[in-house]
Amino acid sequence: MTTQKLTIGWIGVGRMGYQLVTRLLDAGYDVAVYNRTRSKAEPLTEKGAIVVDRPVELASRNLVFSMVSASKDLEHVMLGDGGLLTGEESPRIIADSSTVSVEASELIRAAATERGTAFLATPVSGNPAVIAAGKLTVAVSGPRETFDEVETVLRTFGRGVTYVGDGEVARLVKIAHNIFLGVVTQSLAEITVLAEKGGVSREAFLSFLNDSVMGSIFTQYKTPALVNLDFEPTFTNVLLQKDFDLGLDAAKTLGVVMPVASVTRNLVAQEVGNGNVEQDFASLVLTVAGGSGLQLVSENADVSDGLEAP
Repeated sequence: MTTQKLTIGWIGVGRMGYQLVTRLLDAGYDVAVYNRTRSKAEPLTEKGAIVVDRPVELASRNLVFSMVSASKDLEHVMLGDGGLLTGEESPRIIADSSTVSVEASELIRAAATERGTAFLATPVSGNPAVIAAGKLTVAVSGPRETFDEVETVLRTFGRGVTYVGDGEVARLVKIAHNIFLGVVTQSLAEITVLAEKGGVSREAFLSFLNDSVMGSIFTQYKTPALVNLDFEPTFTNVLLQKDFDLGLDAAKTLGVVMPVASVTRNLVAQEVGNGNVEQDFASLVLTVAGGSGLQLVSENADVSDGLEAP
């Protein structure tokens, strides 16, 4: 069977899932979707998707993706009432793109394997704007032959798909990535406040940084938020704290010391405790500035996030 003939199911069409389903539909795939709040999935019918009422209704599909918020959510949509793996049929392949614990993933992998379903862990790096720019990346672990079978589908998501090994190792790759994301953002907030308090505008400092060898796609992407104080959420402190906790649990199990990550996790947890739960995590810069006796105001500058097509 060619990949274009695969029938695809999708569980969880939040901000990320909605955009990825759209890319699959635009590429000509036959996609059926389930979302806990059905109304959020309904607009996809205008693009050709089928909307179902329970995950188990996707069990006849060849390949089913899941993208949910937490480990308990993954267990529910797979094994709970009306779950994907609770009916008479099972999909041939499950690809889970959630950021969940290794233990939760192993539980679902075992249940899928028992029913003859191959299971891939396929966590992604990016957000809706990154997806729209075609720059999403995917880490994949599980049976190599299953990855080879669906690699073309995964490449619909963006610019990079990396097979990282067997079992659950893609989970560790994603969690390590998100720890780095948090540490870099905290550090970026600190040095940006340092420069501004010394008399340099945030726009000028970040322009210099982005053009230097220390600049990156990520620092440029966060530049508009830091310069113009636009904290429309792409990733909240609540989700970041969850990933820090997953990563530090893994570090404890593997005997890895992570002092910088531990300190940053506590700073993020403090943000959550203080009620910063809906803004983007780039809002960490406000706390750094406040602790430094600096009140930030938007610079209202026309700065690029670096995601435009060349």
